[in-house]
Amino acid sequence: MADMNLITLTNPQAPAAEAYRALRMNLAFASVDKGLESLVVSSPASDDTKSAVAANLAVVMAQAGGRVILVDADLRRPHLHALFGVSQEPGLTTVMLSQENGVKLPLLETSIPGLRVLPAGALPPNPADILSSQKMQHLLEQLKANTDVVILDAPPVTVAVDAAALAARTDGLLLVVRAGHTRRDRITQAQEMLERFRVRLLGAVFTDASGGGLLTGY
Repeated sequence: MADMNLITLTNPQAPAAEAYRALRMNLAFASVDKGLESLVVSSPASDDTKSAVAANLAVVMAQAGGRVILVDADLRRPHLHALFGVSQEPGLTTVMLSQENGVKLPLLETSIPGLRVLPAGALPPNPADILSSQKMQHLLEQLKANTDVVILDAPPVTVAVDAAALAARTDGLLLVVRAGHTRRDRITQAQEMLERFRVRLLGAVFTDASGGGLLTGY
């Protein structure tokens, strides 16, 4: 059963759900010259709302008719399995640590047509090594070949190199900034790290902000 953080499912008419649809459109317009095939969702520092942003973005993209694979690449504190009410294992690490060639991807179907989820799997002792490996690059290419867009939920940018290293292999990174929680210096640090890894910053999402009535009218 979907968690209440999946506002695009539990209350699709809510202003927040409409904001996710606007985000989907903004990303489409920002990538009109080069189609958006893969992106990483992360935050400057520890922030669980990044996973909710990744999940809700995946939902609205699938609702618009896209084929979407949502990957829990946060191999330190995974959340997507809880949001969608599925098992954490098998998952990403199951594939990455397998010695077999051509192992079947443990993609889970959801109640949303077109949306599949790849959970994190068992937590490894070396997440950065796994996510920056050549095998991860091959897996990402395999995922992209079987869908329209791949969305990866990654650890916070300034906590570990995981997100930046992973995003360098995708079309860009979406940074989730939480009102009253994310410090300005962490945002600056995150931006500097992404620049060092030559990651394309697609934009930022401001969460937990007061609506101020902006979306309540027609």
